[in-house]
Amino acid sequence: MSRVAKNPIVVPPGVSVDISAERIAVKGPLGALEFAANSAVSVEQEGDSLLCKPVPGVANSDALSGTVRAVVNNMVNGVSKGFERRLNLVGVGYRAQAQGDTLNLTLGFSHPVAYKLPQGISAETPTQTEIVIKGVDRQLVGQVAAEVRAYRKPEPYKGKGVRYADEVVVIKETKKKK
Repeated sequence: MSRVAKNPIVVPPGVSVDISAERIAVKGPLGALEFAANSAVSVEQEGDSLLCKPVPGVANSDALSGTVRAVVNNMVNGVSKGFERRLNLVGVGYRAQAQGDTLNLTLGFSHPVAYKLPQGISAETPTQTEIVIKGVDRQLVGQVAAEVRAYRKPEPYKGKGVRYADEVVVIKETKKKK
């Protein structure tokens, strides 16, 4: 059995979990999420914790039990605490501004970039060079952050671009004339 799947998922107060044969629904103070249940893994609720157990005799059920446990744990954490990803803009004239469900970016192109945020995701700009992306779905928060970063990835010579707050960009040395 997967080492990850052996750990129980603690369900905090205020979060309700509905388990059926075809889906797992988690509802909390920040929102609600659903996940299509896998027939190779059984999810059982015991008190205030959830257990993900592989179904015996099914191929890959051990590996899938760890994956299902991680996804359900992220759902429980998302609806109770939420997830956030921080981005920094490095470069002269690089700016960001959040307006409703649109993130307006000035990244050195001849045109401004307007990124429409998907449903359930919000963005804040504490300063012009910081972006905070928040939501209850961990996968969607990471995907939005990756799409915003993809507009102008950090380049290796000056480090200009959109980078994650915890990202370290290794600066290359420029070519020298002989």
